[in-house]
This record gives sequence, C-alpha cells and structure tokens, in this order.
Amino acid sequence: MAKELKLMKGNEAVAEGAIRSGVDGYFGYPITPQSEILEHLMAERPYEKTGMVVLQAESETASINMVYGGAACGKRVMTTSSSPGISLMQEGISYIAGAELPALVVNVVRGGPGLGTIQPSQADYFQTTKGGGHGDYRLITLAPASVQEMYDFVELGFELAFRYRNPAMILSDGVIGQVMEKVEVTDYKPRWTNEYIAKTFPWAAVGKPAHRNHNIITSLELDSLKQEQVNIRIQKKYKECEAKEVRYEMIQCEDAEYLFVAYGSSARICQKSIELARKEGIKVGLLRPITLWPFPSKILKELSKQVKGILSVEMSAGQMIEDVKLAVECKLPVEHFGRFGGIIPTPSEVLDALKKQIL
Repeated sequence: MAKELKLMKGNEAVAEGAIRSGVDGYFGYPITPQSEILEHLMAERPYEKTGMVVLQAESETASINMVYGGAACGKRVMTTSSSPGISLMQEGISYIAGAELPALVVNVVRGGPGLGTIQPSQADYFQTTKGGGHGDYRLITLAPASVQEMYDFVELGFELAFRYRNPAMILSDGVIGQVMEKVEVTDYKPRWTNEYIAKTFPWAAVGKPAHRNHNIITSLELDSLKQEQVNIRIQKKYKECEAKEVRYEMIQCEDAEYLFVAYGSSARICQKSIELARKEGIKVGLLRPITLWPFPSKILKELSKQVKGILSVEMSAGQMIEDVKLAVECKLPVEHFGRFGGIIPTPSEVLDALKKQIL
C-alpha cells in the first residue's frame, strides 16, 4: 500500500485518518480545541473521494444520537468533541454501550471543571475510564502521544470497537491536538458495502431477509432477569478485552530504579525528564499506557517489584494514580505530580517532583 508524508496537526490527522480508513459518517459539533477536525473534514470534501458523510449537528447531544443510528446499521461512524461536549454525550454513549454497538468517539481534552479553559488537560480520565454515563459499561480507551498515533488510532479504534461491539474512545488533549508533526498516511480504503455488512455483522439493522427475525437494536429491557443476562454477557466481553487488548510502551525500564507512569502529552514530557535525570545519575524509566482501559496493570505490577518509587505524572489533580496504586501490591512510594487548569508542566518540574516526593 502506497504511503506519503504530510505535515499536519493532531486534529487534522484524526480527520485524515477517518477519510482514508473508510469511515462512513462523521457527526460532530465545533468546540475548542478540536474544531480543526470538523474543519478539515469539511475542507477535504470526503464524500467526493469515498462517499463519507460529514454533518455538523445542531448539538453534541444530536451528534451522538446520529452516531447511535449509524452504528445500529453496522456503519463505521464517529464523533469528536472536547470535555464539556463529551459530558453532553454521556447518555448517548451509555445507550450505545448498552445496545452493544461499535462506534468511535474522540475527546481532545481541555481544562475544567465547568467550561474551564481551552488549554490542554488530562482531567477527563475518570469520566472516560470509569464510565461517565450511567450503568455498568466500559469504553475501550486509546491514548495517543503523537500526531501519527492520532492518525493510526482511528482505524485501530474502529477495529477494537467492532471486535467487541462496544464504543471506543481516543482520549487526547489540546497539546497533541494542536501540535504539528509529520504523519505517514496510506491510500484511501473503500467503505464497506451493505452486502459485506449484512454478511459479516448479522446483528446490524440493514433490512430483514425472509430467513430471520427482525434485528431490534435497543438498550432497553424491562425484564430484570433478562437485563441481568445482558450485563453478564457484557462483563464477560470486557474480561476478554482486558485479557487480550492491553497496550503500553516501556522506555528505559530495563535498569530503572524509579518509574514515571504517564500517558499522552505527559508521557512526552517525561521522556525529556528521563534524559535530564540520567545525566544526574538517576535511573528513571517510563511506562506509557496506550490503552487507558484496559489498563496495563500486570506489567506495572511487575515493574513495581523492580523500582524504589513511582511517580504518576498527569495534567490533572490526580486521577490515573488510583489505577497505578491498585496495580502496585508491594509497599513502595507511589506519588502524583500534575499541573492542571490548562498548565503544561516542564520536564524540569517533573524531575524536581521526583526528587522531592520519591528520592
């Protein structure tokens, strides 16, 4: 497959990834700092290239329900937003999870709470990984740390969403969304035909042939015993996902005596902090979770047996640290360092925090 290099923002890479991976439809609403996704899609006119539909909905609530409808038909459909907009989508996301439908949601996080600021943050970790809406459901969550991963994770997100019939989320932030880098893009892939969808996804609402009953897509079940069986089936699916889909990156962990745990833009900052620390003779490594759910608990448990202390670095008041502490069984210091409200920490600040809180 032919590839080419393009210089683009992280937000633009998401849009380009959607067009080139054969997405059927995008339904969204502008909000900073992710508006370039919708703008790039409108400018590229993907309907003329692949037949992809791009529609600016009247609200975030409308857009997630459009995604619900498209997903019910077995189509690859997606939406994007930023923190307050994602909050408005929570009911619809829970409906999609309850109906066991595949869809992709992208959150380019900004500082909060409330309307907050348009500057970068990672304070939506709880909302994303613990279920921001109602009910016992999970979002398969990918955390890109580069513009290339913003592009690549669109296709990966859909792959996982369809494999487990569950919504997936790309959890990014304003740093990754706005930074410009070279991206390797592939040729345009064709969209799935209705015939392919009907053959491959027998649950999809694509018309009723004579040989089967109606496909009823709903998250509603008034019989409690039946609803319990739905939940049991969904939880079994999540256990399978936890066993098979954990993704992470380890950087200079072989001889590490101390460990940073960080994702997304914080992980990139930590890589420079490691360089500064090792110049001072402090052996630090980095565990970068790529899937925030399922979280890489097992490898973190193993690394915790090797190191003397762990610093969870987040652009928040401390959210991922809860999962870090749950993964660590031995007695060693596990501390948090973070800036929030849209402030981006410097590598030297991270190193200073390690020295003050762990060493």
